[in-house]
Amino acid sequence: MAIELPEPGEPAAAPGPAPAPGSATGIGSAPGEDVREAFRVVLGELPDLPHLPELPARGPGADMVGRAVGLLAGLHGDVQPAGWRLVDVPGRDERRAVSWLGEDLDAAEELAGQADGAFKVQVCGPLTLAASLELPRGGRALADAGARRDLTASLAEGVAEHVAAVRRRLPRAAVVLQLDEPGMTAVLDGRVPTASGLGRLAALDRGEALQALRAVIDAAGAPVVVHSCAPAVDLRLVREAGARGVSLDASLLTARDEEPVGEALEAGLLLLLGLVPSVEPPAGTRLSGAAATVDPARRLWHRLGLAPERLASSVVVTPACGLAGASPAYFRRALALARAAGKVLTDDPEG
Repeated sequence: MAIELPEPGEPAAAPGPAPAPGSATGIGSAPGEDVREAFRVVLGELPDLPHLPELPARGPGADMVGRAVGLLAGLHGDVQPAGWRLVDVPGRDERRAVSWLGEDLDAAEELAGQADGAFKVQVCGPLTLAASLELPRGGRALADAGARRDLTASLAEGVAEHVAAVRRRLPRAAVVLQLDEPGMTAVLDGRVPTASGLGRLAALDRGEALQALRAVIDAAGAPVVVHSCAPAVDLRLVREAGARGVSLDASLLTARDEEPVGEALEAGLLLLLGLVPSVEPPAGTRLSGAAATVDPARRLWHRLGLAPERLASSVVVTPACGLAGASPAYFRRALALARAAGKVLTDDPEG
């Protein structure tokens, strides 16, 4: 059964169609270097909302930032000793990023080309990308207003082309875009280190951050979920930017976050909640069962005073973060647990 999200362009406060109750999905990254094997696991364990796996173990170009560099329109990047840097012409690492993404889309077309439900792809968001890329002469792109504007425009164009390419490969699927913004809180709080690591860059103006997110979300032409596995995510900013959902690590939510989470849910945002550990338990330690896994969601719901029957249709269960560091066996177990936990939310929301 497909996940249905509000169409882009609707007011952020407009309630959207409810998702399929009991849905589960992954954050994006997976272990290993065989995309077809990872994709078979995703399709088998996450039938309601499968996602395109990302395999950082393949090397530079398969990482979050490298994949985004491969999508940039008119801008180029390459790996330097300090990380990804903007350059004048495409280099080996960028070409490798483009090639790997093409291979991944080939796998999607081969294994899920006739899928008619929702299908999620992930792209690094503009704030985290600006904080991660260096300028040609050094220093982070985040520190240069012109570079920030150019990078946002380039990413927006590249995202639009990427979503269109996914639709060509999976013509019956409903594409959902996830913007990965693990650095958003640090960007807004002025906690991004300078290239030397000796200082901190000034906090980005919230209005400019909103414009950057909105530009990419509007360009996507698809429902967008903003993901961050950092604490203290600015949920109002996410809503104002036009996102249809937000993806958070449940273990990082504090009492201070509960009111913004409640407001986001009341505004119609879908909550992708990281309930399954992304790190394999130590040897001899058992992984919690599905019922225990969803207890944090039930408790949150109770504290927010929301109707229990809304829980399964408002929350999609996910791992806490990406699973690139997991073993292949745990990757499968984690996704299977997410799916089982989603079913528990449907069958027994009150516990």
